[in-house]
Amino acid sequence: MATTRQRTAARRNIKKAASAAKRKRTVAHLPKSTRTALGKQANKVKRQKARSS
Repeated sequence: MATTRQRTAARRNIKKAASAAKRKRTVAHLPKSTRTALGKQANKVKRQKARSS
């Protein structure tokens, strides 16, 4: 189990990463095959979450 400080640090890191990604548009500059693979992976996780809840 993560401590409270670890959780807050993780949240902060996620916010930083998200803002950097928005600024730099990292995903948009990736090769098409990588983008496709990322999308498929996200979809897979989404389906798994939907099934488990």
